[in-house]
Amino acid sequence: MAALNQDVLVEVEEEDEDEEDGDVVLEELEQTIFPSYGTTSDQKNLHTAEWVEFDRKPDSLFFNDGQRRIDFVLVYEDESKKENRTKKLNKKRKRKRENYESNLISNGLELEATRSVLDEHLIFVKVHAPWEVLCTYAEVMHIKLPLQPNDLKARDSAFNWFSRLFRVDENIIKPEQEFFTAPFEKDHLSNFYIQDKDMFFNPATRSRIVYFILSRVEYEVRGNVKKFGINKLLDSGIYKAAFPLHDSCFRHKSEDPNCPSERYLLYKEWAHPQKIFKLQPLDFVRKYYGEKIGIYFAWLGFYTQMLLLAAVVGLGCFLYGCITKDNCTWSQEVCDPNIGGNIIMCPQCDRECTYWNLTITCESSKKLCMFDSFGTLVFAVFMGIWVTLFLEFWKRRQAELEYEWDTVEFLEQEEQIRPEYEARCTHIVMNEITQEEERVPYTACGKCIRMTCCTSAVFFWILLIIASVIGIIIYRLSVFLVFSSTLPRHINGTEAIQKYLTPQTATSVTASIISFIIIMILNIIYEKVAIMITDYELPRTQTDYENSLTMKMFLFQFVNYYSSCFYIAFFKGKFVGYPGDPVYWLGKYRNEECDPGGCLLELTTQLAIIVGGKSIWNNVQEVLLPWIKNLIGRCCTAARSEKVIPRWEQDYHLQPIGKLGLFYEYLEMVIQFGFVTLFVASFPLAPLLALINNLLEIRIDAWKITTQFRRMVPQKAQDIGAWQPIMQGMAILAVVTNAMIIAFTSDMIPRLVYYWSFSVPPYGNHSDYTMKGYINNTLSVFAVSDFRKESKPVPLSWFDNQTTCRYRDFRYPPGHEHQYEHNTYYWHVIAAKLAFIVVMEHIIYFVKFIISYAIPDVSKKTKSKIKREKYLTQKLLHENHLRVMKKNVGNIADKILNVTDTTFRPKSE
Repeated sequence: MAALNQDVLVEVEEEDEDEEDGDVVLEELEQTIFPSYGTTSDQKNLHTAEWVEFDRKPDSLFFNDGQRRIDFVLVYEDESKKENRTKKLNKKRKRKRENYESNLISNGLELEATRSVLDEHLIFVKVHAPWEVLCTYAEVMHIKLPLQPNDLKARDSAFNWFSRLFRVDENIIKPEQEFFTAPFEKDHLSNFYIQDKDMFFNPATRSRIVYFILSRVEYEVRGNVKKFGINKLLDSGIYKAAFPLHDSCFRHKSEDPNCPSERYLLYKEWAHPQKIFKLQPLDFVRKYYGEKIGIYFAWLGFYTQMLLLAAVVGLGCFLYGCITKDNCTWSQEVCDPNIGGNIIMCPQCDRECTYWNLTITCESSKKLCMFDSFGTLVFAVFMGIWVTLFLEFWKRRQAELEYEWDTVEFLEQEEQIRPEYEARCTHIVMNEITQEEERVPYTACGKCIRMTCCTSAVFFWILLIIASVIGIIIYRLSVFLVFSSTLPRHINGTEAIQKYLTPQTATSVTASIISFIIIMILNIIYEKVAIMITDYELPRTQTDYENSLTMKMFLFQFVNYYSSCFYIAFFKGKFVGYPGDPVYWLGKYRNEECDPGGCLLELTTQLAIIVGGKSIWNNVQEVLLPWIKNLIGRCCTAARSEKVIPRWEQDYHLQPIGKLGLFYEYLEMVIQFGFVTLFVASFPLAPLLALINNLLEIRIDAWKITTQFRRMVPQKAQDIGAWQPIMQGMAILAVVTNAMIIAFTSDMIPRLVYYWSFSVPPYGNHSDYTMKGYINNTLSVFAVSDFRKESKPVPLSWFDNQTTCRYRDFRYPPGHEHQYEHNTYYWHVIAAKLAFIVVMEHIIYFVKFIISYAIPDVSKKTKSKIKREKYLTQKLLHENHLRVMKKNVGNIADKILNVTDTTFRPKSE
């Protein structure tokens, strides 16, 4: 059956085939559209593209006649130039392609074919959509188009003078004129703001309409199975590429006077590294690439601007820690040879490990003072409030963009069913809303089976990640045993190395690097698995598809990236027992302990390696890979570079955009958002690093899509999709994680308990509140004679007379009636930690609630614009129509009365 001009007609064909009205409609269709084009191979009267020679105008965006604009380009390899051994396959592919192009023409599109200048095997089919086709499908797709210019007065912001310094020069990129818009209707064409037919539909809208047609035109029918859409033809290799054209070269303006050279302006004023501190021309980006690209860069720019405040506060807290580290009493005690030098610590593993001196951790304790300070507590509270401000103000900004970019009612009106979904609609069900029959790809039972299989697959991969994390933990325990048995013996007396190369540091750094490598490997594998699972689910719309894939990928990435951080923050060193009765993993590996100062510094190291390594890896991947591929392509054609190459062939040799578009860009930024919020209490510099990365990321992404990739098919997008609720969930979780990091990972609470309770009587011996004696108070005593046989360390000459050692815990000493049980200090600290978590969470959540309530999601100005647009839509499209009908009815009534009056009037004498 031939491709149908409207979705309504498709439904008529599928559902009312046996009804009389349906037969009439089908008969009419058969008169205008070529029938049964996918059933035979020797069809006659196939519509074919017009063949022309290249007119040697490299910057032209039009057919050879110079009038019809090129809205899309299809590329295929000429079958007659291929090898004979695949002649049968080539013939089959050629038949499908000819059927497809014939039906494109039947649907009103115009095609022009040109052979490649550089490669005689390649054929470029240029596609043009005439005015009637654009109007028809604009109505089908509910595309909003201008009614009249916006007549609401804009209010200048108080900071307008300041922001003007960072804006793009308006003489170079002129601001877009604002219009009130409404869904297009052909019957009310005169009510729309049409000054120039050729400019009424901008190039992005034209390409979007043509892609809609390309995705739904059939090329073969076998039995009851329809095969249609450009995506399937691309996947099967019948076409090599399909893309809209860039309007010029990015290095210089087009020589064609009809070309606005928007790509050149975008590169010069947006993607160029020199513009790193300039605001983005978002309206211009949206005009060229569509709303989906525009909303991503709007969100990324807004996020980066908000990071500026967080980075300044985080840097201030870090500098506060650097300034006060010399006054850190407990670190001074660790480094003091008369205090820390006299404290001998118990071995941290069985037999192979030996005793060690506390002063070996002197340098790490100094570093820890920079991060584990009062400023960290202030910053954690601030970030809990900052993330709420960010999300609430983004909602307002998003609402403004929804109105300005005509996506307010997009999801309800415009979004079409995915062709892959339509092709599998074989089951008939009753629609609960319309009470009409409709086709779906699976029954309720089939849907449950699909969901069960997909959920099981997702959980399997999550368990696989957890297994890899357990493997890293076992690596830590095993390697720590090796480092502990070798490093102290060989570096004894080598002070310069001993200060930095401790068993804990060596284990932490190597484990973090291995963890990062495993993370990146699992990412590559799971990306393919997640796409396969989502394809099997068969979501109805593209938004449903992306949201489903987003949740799967994020769950995986969340566990993949954050699991090691959660282990260090909340599990490492928490369940170790004591030297006389240690806790073992899998009955074999002794659980690892933290430094005497806690695991906070190790968590900071882990975050720095993962965040830094991830940023470097992603930027290298985003910049170098497409650049190298394009460089190789240019080198291959260098010998023929003296030839004049048309615009469509230049674009063909750029890199194709993946099917998921900006999905990976969003994923990268949201994972970064998690590091900035979830663990910021351990690393106050995370917002600063994220800010620097994002300033580069904006320009790198802009440079990449403007210079290295083919032009994306413009798509509508109302918002950032499933990423919004994901970030809201992370914002709630961030309050809990940061409170628990301060309470359980850092030593802030034990220090406060010591300062206010245990440094003075009745528990302490000092007359004033002080931190002196803190280290001695927090290290418990263990008798060497109480070691179990399998745990007793190998004796060394310089520790032969050792009778006791110290370990990090709050327990009674040997000889006490409750020896090795938790002491009073421990229960005070636990109570203080729990109280701190409850108080901090409630305070931050209360402030978050007040902020969310106080900041409306839609500003008053935007509400006024929306109301004004609805009023104009009703007035222009509906009331005017009723007024015309009323006037016409009135004229008819007057004529009838006049005729009646003339007929029955008496004749004059």
